Amino acid sequence: MTEQCIKRDADIEESMRYVDAHVHLSDAIYGNQVGSVIEAARRSDVVALVSNSTDLRTSLDNVVLAKEYPKLVFAAVGIHPWSVQDLTQTELEHTVNMIRSHSRDEGVVAIGEIGLDYKYIKGRKKELMSKQYEIFCRMLQLSEEVSLPVIIHSRGATQEIMDILVSYNIEKTLFHWFSGPIGLLPQILERGYYITEGPAILFSDHTQKIVRQTPLSNLLTETDGPVRFFKPPFKGETTTPAIIPQIVDAIAKMKSEETAQVAEQIYRNFVTLFGKN
Repeated sequence: MTEQCIKRDADIEESMRYVDAHVHLSDAIYGNQVGSVIEAARRSDVVALVSNSTDLRTSLDNVVLAKEYPKLVFAAVGIHPWSVQDLTQTELEHTVNMIRSHSRDEGVVAIGEIGLDYKYIKGRKKELMSKQYEIFCRMLQLSEEVSLPVIIHSRGATQEIMDILVSYNIEKTLFHWFSGPIGLLPQILERGYYITEGPAILFSDHTQKIVRQTPLSNLLTETDGPVRFFKPPFKGETTTPAIIPQIVDAIAKMKSEETAQVAEQIYRNFVTLFGKN
């Protein structure tokens, strides 16, 4: 009996599958090293990378990456709130048409990264808030039209986003790098939404508190790479998906669960949310 238990544990260990549900592989910081970044992730047992877009160019680049690395890299396409400031109507329409034309591609899994960000707006605040709202709603309409999940950026605007989402028939929603308010977490979970957390889990008490209050069934992992951190253990480093095992291990310790079981539940969440395995 003991040998059988040991064998089952070993089988779980051998089938470890990690997920980076939010990374920006098309970011210029990765540049011509993106192939090495993806291969390092693969060697670290990361079996799914959702590469998020910020504009038309990165959307197109991510579609290409998803075709180049099938069943490993998946594309989320859309317009980030930080990109609306200089967005022209022509570029918006090109992006919408591009998403429509690629929405049935095997490697395209979501509309993202989209949302609102009122925290970092400087100057022309009223105008930019209005434009962010307009583009966000256009992306939500597109999500309804093509039946893709949405990946949400909600910095400083989570309540407003929650209020907006109820007006749309969008079945699956992911709040990336959810930072609060924690008081909204029960509502997010009640609606069946998912959240992602990343490297901050290793040094942020606030992020750890969120993870403790989030069931594993609603949680995914991310790096949001390339992000440069200024706190240990990633001080001075630019994040890559290869660090996902450290994030999962930290979650497992907080949840008093086996790392392999946490990794597997997060992988199942990925499959449920994006419909890929």
